[in-house]
Amino acid sequence: MQKGRIEAFSDGVIAIIITIMVLEIKVPHGAGFEDLVPLIPVFLSYVLSFIYLGIYWNNHHHLLYTVQRVNGSILWANLHLLFWLSLIPWATGWMGENHFSPNPMALYGLILLMCAVAYFILQRQIIKSQGANSSLAKAIGNDLKGKISPVLYVLGIALSWVSPWLAGAAFVAVAAMWLIPDKRIEGGLGA
Repeated sequence: MQKGRIEAFSDGVIAIIITIMVLEIKVPHGAGFEDLVPLIPVFLSYVLSFIYLGIYWNNHHHLLYTVQRVNGSILWANLHLLFWLSLIPWATGWMGENHFSPNPMALYGLILLMCAVAYFILQRQIIKSQGANSSLAKAIGNDLKGKISPVLYVLGIALSWVSPWLAGAAFVAVAAMWLIPDKRIEGGLGA
Protein backbone atom coordinates (compact mmCIF):
# COMPACT_ATOMS: atom_id res chain seq x y z
CA MET A 1 0.00 0.00 0.00
CA GLN A 2 1.22 3.50 -0.81
CA LYS A 3 1.69 6.02 1.98
CA GLY A 4 -0.60 8.74 0.59
CA ARG A 5 -3.71 7.52 2.40
CA ILE A 6 -2.01 7.29 5.80
CA GLU A 7 -0.54 10.77 5.37
CA ALA A 8 -3.86 12.32 4.34
CA PHE A 9 -5.80 10.54 7.09
CA SER A 10 -3.26 11.52 9.77
CA ASP A 11 -3.18 15.15 8.60
CA GLY A 12 -6.98 15.26 8.73
CA VAL A 13 -7.18 13.74 12.20
CA ILE A 14 -4.57 16.14 13.59
CA ALA A 15 -6.39 19.11 12.00
CA ILE A 16 -9.64 17.97 13.62
CA ILE A 17 -7.91 17.55 16.99
CA ILE A 18 -6.64 21.14 16.81
CA THR A 19 -10.09 22.38 15.77
CA ILE A 20 -11.77 20.58 18.66
CA MET A 21 -9.23 22.02 21.05
CA VAL A 22 -9.81 25.63 20.01
CA LEU A 23 -13.60 25.17 20.13
CA GLU A 24 -13.26 24.23 23.79
CA ILE A 25 -12.13 27.80 24.61
CA LYS A 26 -15.37 29.45 25.66
CA VAL A 27 -16.10 33.06 24.80
CA PRO A 28 -16.43 35.21 27.95
CA HIS A 29 -19.82 36.76 28.67
CA GLY A 30 -18.43 40.21 29.43
CA ALA A 31 -16.94 42.70 26.98
CA GLY A 32 -14.09 43.92 29.17
CA PHE A 33 -10.49 42.73 29.09
CA GLU A 34 -10.88 41.74 32.74
CA ASP A 35 -13.38 39.11 31.56
CA LEU A 36 -10.51 37.36 29.76
CA VAL A 37 -8.47 36.86 32.95
CA PRO A 38 -10.26 33.61 33.97
CA LEU A 39 -9.41 32.23 30.52
CA ILE A 40 -5.65 32.63 30.95
CA PRO A 41 -5.10 29.03 32.21
CA VAL A 42 -7.33 27.69 29.43
CA PHE A 43 -5.42 29.70 26.83
CA LEU A 44 -2.00 28.69 28.20
CA SER A 45 -2.95 25.02 28.18
CA TYR A 46 -4.21 25.44 24.60
CA VAL A 47 -0.93 27.04 23.50
CA LEU A 48 1.14 24.22 25.00
CA SER A 49 -1.06 21.55 23.44
CA PHE A 50 -1.11 23.32 20.08
CA ILE A 51 2.70 23.33 20.13
CA TYR A 52 2.75 19.63 20.99
CA LEU A 53 0.36 18.79 18.17
CA GLY A 54 2.43 20.90 15.79
CA ILE A 55 5.56 19.03 16.85
CA TYR A 56 3.88 15.66 16.31
CA TRP A 57 2.49 16.75 12.94
CA ASN A 58 5.91 17.98 11.80
CA ASN A 59 7.78 14.89 13.02
CA HIS A 60 5.09 12.59 11.61
CA HIS A 61 5.63 14.23 8.22
CA HIS A 62 9.37 13.54 8.41
CA LEU A 63 8.75 10.01 9.61
CA LEU A 64 6.42 9.15 6.75
CA TYR A 65 8.75 10.81 4.25
CA THR A 66 11.02 7.79 4.73
CA VAL A 67 8.29 5.22 4.08
CA GLN A 68 8.09 3.56 0.70
CA ARG A 69 5.26 1.11 1.44
CA VAL A 70 2.81 0.86 4.32
CA ASN A 71 1.91 -2.47 5.89
CA GLY A 72 -0.72 -3.44 8.46
CA SER A 73 1.54 -3.02 11.49
CA ILE A 74 2.43 0.53 10.40
CA LEU A 75 -1.28 1.32 9.95
CA TRP A 76 -2.12 0.03 13.43
CA ALA A 77 0.86 1.79 15.01
CA ASN A 78 -0.24 5.02 13.33
CA LEU A 79 -3.81 4.60 14.62
CA HIS A 80 -2.38 3.95 18.09
CA LEU A 81 -0.54 7.29 17.90
CA LEU A 82 -3.63 9.11 16.64
CA PHE A 83 -5.68 7.62 19.49
CA TRP A 84 -3.41 9.15 22.12
CA LEU A 85 -3.14 12.45 20.23
CA SER A 86 -6.95 12.60 20.08
CA LEU A 87 -7.08 12.64 23.90
CA ILE A 88 -4.98 15.80 24.11
CA PRO A 89 -7.98 18.20 23.74
CA TRP A 90 -9.82 16.49 26.57
CA ALA A 91 -6.81 16.58 28.90
CA THR A 92 -6.03 20.14 27.82
CA GLY A 93 -9.55 21.26 28.66
CA TRP A 94 -9.53 19.57 32.06
CA MET A 95 -6.13 20.99 32.90
CA GLY A 96 -7.01 24.55 31.83
CA GLU A 97 -10.46 24.63 33.39
CA ASN A 98 -9.01 23.49 36.72
CA HIS A 99 -6.11 25.92 36.70
CA PHE A 100 -3.37 23.29 36.44
CA SER A 101 -4.49 21.28 39.47
CA PRO A 102 -2.44 18.16 40.33
CA ASN A 103 -4.72 15.42 38.94
CA PRO A 104 -5.36 17.11 35.58
CA MET A 105 -1.63 17.86 35.27
CA ALA A 106 -0.75 14.22 35.97
CA LEU A 107 -3.29 12.97 33.45
CA TYR A 108 -2.01 15.45 30.86
CA GLY A 109 1.52 14.16 31.45
CA LEU A 110 0.36 10.56 31.18
CA ILE A 111 -1.27 11.26 27.82
CA LEU A 112 1.90 13.01 26.60
CA LEU A 113 3.91 9.99 27.75
CA MET A 114 1.60 7.63 25.89
CA CYS A 115 1.87 9.79 22.75
CA ALA A 116 5.66 9.45 22.99
CA VAL A 117 5.41 5.68 23.46
CA ALA A 118 3.04 5.41 20.49
CA TYR A 119 5.35 7.51 18.32
CA PHE A 120 8.28 5.27 19.30
CA ILE A 121 6.25 2.18 18.35
CA LEU A 122 5.40 3.74 14.98
CA GLN A 123 9.09 4.54 14.40
CA ARG A 124 10.08 0.97 15.26
CA GLN A 125 7.43 -0.50 12.94
CA ILE A 126 8.65 1.67 10.07
CA ILE A 127 12.27 0.71 10.72
CA LYS A 128 11.27 -2.95 10.98
CA SER A 129 9.53 -2.80 7.59
CA GLN A 130 12.26 -0.72 5.91
CA GLY A 131 15.24 -2.49 7.46
CA ALA A 132 17.91 -1.70 10.05
CA ASN A 133 19.98 0.13 7.42
CA SER A 134 17.08 2.33 6.29
CA SER A 135 17.44 6.08 5.99
CA LEU A 136 15.15 6.51 9.01
CA ALA A 137 17.23 4.19 11.22
CA LYS A 138 20.39 6.06 10.23
CA ALA A 139 18.82 9.49 10.74
CA ILE A 140 17.44 8.64 14.19
CA GLY A 141 20.76 7.30 15.43
CA ASN A 142 20.83 7.06 19.22
CA ASP A 143 17.73 9.33 19.50
CA LEU A 144 18.79 11.23 22.61
CA LYS A 145 15.69 13.47 22.57
CA GLY A 146 13.50 10.39 22.21
CA LYS A 147 15.11 8.90 25.33
CA ILE A 148 15.05 12.07 27.44
CA SER A 149 11.40 12.92 26.68
CA PRO A 150 9.75 9.96 28.49
CA VAL A 151 11.99 10.53 31.50
CA LEU A 152 10.84 14.16 31.70
CA TYR A 153 7.20 13.11 31.25
CA VAL A 154 7.46 10.63 34.14
CA LEU A 155 9.20 13.30 36.23
CA GLY A 156 6.43 15.77 35.35
CA ILE A 157 3.73 13.26 36.27
CA ALA A 158 5.39 12.65 39.65
CA LEU A 159 5.86 16.39 40.22
CA SER A 160 2.18 17.05 39.51
CA TRP A 161 1.32 16.30 43.14
CA VAL A 162 4.34 18.18 44.51
CA SER A 163 4.07 21.30 42.37
CA PRO A 164 1.93 21.50 39.26
CA TRP A 165 4.13 24.38 38.10
CA LEU A 166 7.24 22.18 38.21
CA ALA A 167 5.30 19.49 36.34
CA GLY A 168 4.35 22.09 33.75
CA ALA A 169 7.98 23.15 33.49
CA ALA A 170 8.94 19.55 32.67
CA PHE A 171 6.27 19.38 29.95
CA VAL A 172 7.33 22.76 28.54
CA ALA A 173 10.98 21.61 28.57
CA VAL A 174 10.12 18.61 26.39
CA ALA A 175 8.21 20.82 23.95
CA ALA A 176 11.08 23.32 23.83
CA MET A 177 13.55 20.52 23.21
CA TRP A 178 11.53 19.29 20.21
CA LEU A 179 10.90 22.79 18.83
CA ILE A 180 14.57 23.02 17.94
CA PRO A 181 14.75 21.29 14.56
CA ASP A 182 16.78 18.10 14.53
CA LYS A 183 19.29 18.59 11.73
CA ARG A 184 20.10 14.86 11.65
CA ILE A 185 16.57 14.02 10.62
CA GLU A 186 16.11 16.80 8.05
CA GLY A 187 19.63 16.45 6.69
CA GLY A 188 19.64 12.67 6.74
CA LEU A 189 16.32 12.44 4.96
CA GLY A 190 16.70 15.33 2.59
CA ALA A 191 13.24 16.46 3.72
